[in-house]
Amino acid sequence: MGKYRNSQNLLHWHPDCELLYVEHGKIDVFCERKKHTLIDGQALFIDSEQVHYMQAADQDTVLIVIIFDYNVIRSFSGRFYLASPVLSEGYRIPAVYKKLREILMSKRAFYGAEASCRVLSLMIEVFRNEPLSEKTNDENRTTEVFKRLLEEMNTNYRFMTFEDAASFMSMSPAYFSRFFKKTTGITFSQQLNSVRTDAAIRLLKENDEKSMTEIADLCGFGSIRNFNRIFKALTGYTPRELPRGYNLNERFSYPSDRAFNPTLYDCELIESTVEC
Repeated sequence: MGKYRNSQNLLHWHPDCELLYVEHGKIDVFCERKKHTLIDGQALFIDSEQVHYMQAADQDTVLIVIIFDYNVIRSFSGRFYLASPVLSEGYRIPAVYKKLREILMSKRAFYGAEASCRVLSLMIEVFRNEPLSEKTNDENRTTEVFKRLLEEMNTNYRFMTFEDAASFMSMSPAYFSRFFKKTTGITFSQQLNSVRTDAAIRLLKENDEKSMTEIADLCGFGSIRNFNRIFKALTGYTPRELPRGYNLNERFSYPSDRAFNPTLYDCELIESTVEC
């Protein structure tokens, strides 16, 4: 749990559930194939393994974040999911957050079980009062394959092509193009170019010996001209002009079961139950 100012992160997924509440400001959250704009007092629930990202509309936006194990709600959420991730009310989340924080910080006997019970009670209320949809096996299979595709893109970005991705999903090129845009909010080429550009940025930071042509080839750009064009379009700089401390403020995906923190550097953790 924690409070974040100017919350921003990259397109990602994780097995845990995530509950968001806007304490102050405005934020855009992409989840369940749509972008949702939240303002003061609004809440959103991100179910286990849903692809998502968020971008605060201004630097003073403060977001309450409660992340919990999917097993806490598995007994009733295994068959159903919320028809819309945006909740119809705030469900007293700030008060629940305050109580959870007290429980977790005090660390009295059985505090973990007590915190889980508080979250379970809250989520039962949410699922009782919000419109639900029933999960289907076809949706689950498609989601699993798509998450593996995101991992493939992150690992094999050098050789990945649109045709490879469509074949991986067992979809026609035209259907896959529509599916990818609807699922992520961006096109396949935007996603792949972002992954390749981020890889190039890391190589530029880590290795001064490789030539620009070598970096372009290692990251899958095909030609130095293509590399320079895409790199500048995404960063605003040519590869040679890139500032030393630059971080790509672009949304692309990493598999969540690896050591990756999708939170961007401009995001500030202002309160947490984790001891640093």
